[in-house]
Amino acid sequence: MSTSLEHLAAVAAAGVPGLAPVAVGPSPDDDADFRSAVVLDASGRRWRVRAPLSPEASVRLETEHLVLRSFTPAVRSRLPFLVPTAAGSVAHGDLHAFVHSHIEGAPLDIDALARMAAEPDPEHHRHVPSAEPPPTLAVQLGRLLAAIHALPTALVLDADLPGYTAEQCRQRRLAELSRAADTRRVPTALLRRWERVLEDRAVWRFRPRVVHGDLQEDDLVISRGRVRGVTGWTDLHVGDPAEDFAWLLAARDARLAEGVLEAYAAACRRTSFQAPDGAPDPHLLDRARLDAELALAQWLVRAVDRGAQDLVADAEQMLATLEQDVARRPAPAPSAPVPESSPERPVQDVAEHPQPADDPARPAPAGAPGTSTAHTAQEGPQRPV
Repeated sequence: MSTSLEHLAAVAAAGVPGLAPVAVGPSPDDDADFRSAVVLDASGRRWRVRAPLSPEASVRLETEHLVLRSFTPAVRSRLPFLVPTAAGSVAHGDLHAFVHSHIEGAPLDIDALARMAAEPDPEHHRHVPSAEPPPTLAVQLGRLLAAIHALPTALVLDADLPGYTAEQCRQRRLAELSRAADTRRVPTALLRRWERVLEDRAVWRFRPRVVHGDLQEDDLVISRGRVRGVTGWTDLHVGDPAEDFAWLLAARDARLAEGVLEAYAAACRRTSFQAPDGAPDPHLLDRARLDAELALAQWLVRAVDRGAQDLVADAEQMLATLEQDVARRPAPAPSAPVPESSPERPVQDVAEHPQPADDPARPAPAGAPGTSTAHTAQEGPQRPV
């Protein structure tokens, strides 16, 4: 499938009846799997077009299209952010490109988000018509995650999307660890570190929830210090809520993850349909850290499978850097055993839809070679059509 900006504009015109493109510009995305553009039509509306670069990426886009169509007005009213609206699709051989409504704003990189959370810009709130001080970015992110995790599991399972129990989540991570070990390119100290966490059963006692599944800074549409929308709904499933926290650990300022978790916990304590019906488990960030670190190993596995020696070398270097970093931190103490009757044991309510542990790997970690990282995007298209 051609992925020039002009071709993507033509895809938008073919996918949405009556759409007449007048300008087109790039849109940030995972460059390893997709090409995207923002199209301006003659009526002044903007549309986002995403074209896959592989059959696997096409399947992910089809899943996102299905998810967006399942977000009914009632579901959208539960969310403190906007979600794109599915508008159309265009087949090109075995691949499908999709057109969604565009949410005005731009993603920011993780450290820019951390700075915004630590030092809000007063100009962003000067015209907010409210006597209450606006929530900080960390509070917004905490409430955002709580709202996603409070969505009903039926939204996912009725759409025949995956649902995992806590033990299945652990088994999937064990499979990822095994594949990484088979490459014989991962430092032994990291393999042992990950194995300790995976063998600590107390870490894996949590209640599965609806999770975005691939959340990263590229998926947050920011405007004037506020999160206006969330995109990238290709991996929605029921599983470990820690998955949606992993990307926060890439920030140089550790206060970002801590502040978001604090706001998330506060939201969980509210009796509201926008909050989960229970507090976060005490090991949520432990699993999020494991997920973030294993993402590098997954990137190595993908590079090895593709025979991309330059990317293999880059992944090995990142893992070596991670090994040096964790060597400077004290190893976490093992958790105390939890009795069988403990109320901390999770409610395993999604076993009806188990999925194999060897599901296609998720995209490479943010910042890894060959992937996109969030950056300040243009508000609208730049190139006339």
